Amino acid sequence: MPVGPAAGPATAPQEPLEIVRGRGYISLLVISAALGVPISCVAYGFLALVSELQSLLYEDLPKGLGFSGTPDWWAMPLLAVAGVLVALTIRHLPGKGGHEPAEGLKTGGTPSVTTVPGVALAAIATLSLGAVLGPEAPLIALGGGLAAGAIRMLKRDTPPTALAVVAAAGSFAAISELLGSPLLGAFLLMEASGLAGPMLGVVLVPGLLAAGVGSLIFTGLDNWTGLGTYSLSLHQVPPPDRPTLAAFGWAIVAGLAAAILGEAIRRSGRHLQKHVERRRLLLTVVMGVSIGLFALLYATITGKPISGVLFSGETTIGPLLADQATYSLGTLLLLVVFKSLAYSASLSAFRGGPVFPSLFVGGAVGLAMSHLPGLDPTTGFALGMGALSVAMLKLPMTAVLLATLLLGSDGLTVMPLVIVAVVVAYVLTLRLAEPEGPRPGERKPDGPAVP
Repeated sequence: MPVGPAAGPATAPQEPLEIVRGRGYISLLVISAALGVPISCVAYGFLALVSELQSLLYEDLPKGLGFSGTPDWWAMPLLAVAGVLVALTIRHLPGKGGHEPAEGLKTGGTPSVTTVPGVALAAIATLSLGAVLGPEAPLIALGGGLAAGAIRMLKRDTPPTALAVVAAAGSFAAISELLGSPLLGAFLLMEASGLAGPMLGVVLVPGLLAAGVGSLIFTGLDNWTGLGTYSLSLHQVPPPDRPTLAAFGWAIVAGLAAAILGEAIRRSGRHLQKHVERRRLLLTVVMGVSIGLFALLYATITGKPISGVLFSGETTIGPLLADQATYSLGTLLLLVVFKSLAYSASLSAFRGGPVFPSLFVGGAVGLAMSHLPGLDPTTGFALGMGALSVAMLKLPMTAVLLATLLLGSDGLTVMPLVIVAVVVAYVLTLRLAEPEGPRPGERKPDGPAVP
């Protein structure tokens, strides 16, 4: 199982080729594949639980209390409860409920199994009660923590390199089907981790194996449980027009607009985060109530359901594109404004991932742009998704793949324009970004950086 000794003052780290050729690497592959089964089951159960709680709290409970539907104010008390639960989890459980989403998608450091309960509880409260964050970051942490805990139970003196590789495989398995394809999840983890060169292959092969096993388990559980699928997908995609010079110009505009909007969301989230950290319980509740208030205002003004502003957008991004003809330009602009405000408030205080909200807000921006001459809805939708996701994640390859592969075969048509929008947004985002440094007293995580 070991892939090599831990590097120390008197021990030079092994070369990647030596690790792959060693007998322990085969054992590592077997363990990664084996762990892919239970970890993907846990990930599926986590997503199923969140989905069922959302339905129970936002659909069944109002009807059970005598309401004909879900009142527009309904989210405010639920998100206040979410604020209490998340704040107490961050304050009292190991790991502070996971990483701060306002700081982006972070995957560095070997996770610890002791953080798993706190990550799970904070994420369930955040996602099921309506905050605007996604499940990808908690799943990455849960998969890595469970895999690391399992391998430590089997062999306490596991070398750090082997532990890091197995933890990475657990993360691969946990998000294997979340983005619609294990390949998309693999790209997200590879780009977010910053691994490159020969060492990338050492980590990638066990990770892909675990992701493949996890994808099969997700598919089997979909059929066996009858609960449905929890993968990101678009079921109705209007055919896009072929790229034109006008669409090329709109791609540049989309990139510029997304970089400015993304930086505004991130800066406001990080600014609010500094205040929340000083008075965690009170201000997390205030942020939760604010999110509910934004949903109430949007629903009152537009007549659309509050679900447009609440939640990550994972399940509403498909209907947004399919029903885009029912959204006026004014409604789309209000959706972008209120969803962005709710996104910033969620980033500042709650726990979850930034991927799905960025796709939803970006898609809404693109649909708003398609009301102008020279841009069809599907192309605008793809440009917005790619540009805003790279503005929030700073992962250009992942942003291009997310915005195009989700469209199926139509993604090939719009891919050149998406690349232009992503590159423009990425470059401008880097130029606008505030310098990022460690906080006072903050230590870098121990162990090698892995997904």
